[in-house]
Amino acid sequence: MDEQRTPARSGDLPPAEIAALALSLAHLGSGPQAAAARRALRHLTADLDPADPIVVDTLTTLTTPLTEAVADRARVIAEAITERRVVRLCYGDANANVTIREVEPVTCLVHRDHWHFIGWCRMRRGVRAFRFDRILAVEPTGTPAALRPVSGFLPWRRTAAPTG
Repeated sequence: MDEQRTPARSGDLPPAEIAALALSLAHLGSGPQAAAARRALRHLTADLDPADPIVVDTLTTLTTPLTEAVADRARVIAEAITERRVVRLCYGDANANVTIREVEPVTCLVHRDHWHFIGWCRMRRGVRAFRFDRILAVEPTGTPAALRPVSGFLPWRRTAAPTG
């Protein structure tokens, strides 16, 4: 029996599933399966606005393999998100200050040309975004993480300080 296949579109998958696919691609490397998977992700996102520079930059980041060292760290982070386990990060901020932090993982996302790990930072006692390229090391702690909903959190959006 011949089955006619309908091409998958981004509307066929919920955003969480597309994000999970993208994170999985982040640590696949650059082999033939990874190349095919990245083409599939581009196909799933083909209906997004190709004239929007944020969309273009983000899709380029999503479909570009990470370096081996960053991909290794992404694997640990992906596992921590799946298992809801705390990770210990060695993190260098934009000013090259290095801290060791325990983070309860929430999700990962891409904005323009950077992957971000989103989690509840126990040191700062709040939700934080950690750029993948600034994570110097990551290790699992084995400690269960609390469920931390962070709907509406965007690491690149600066909110105005409350007045009054």
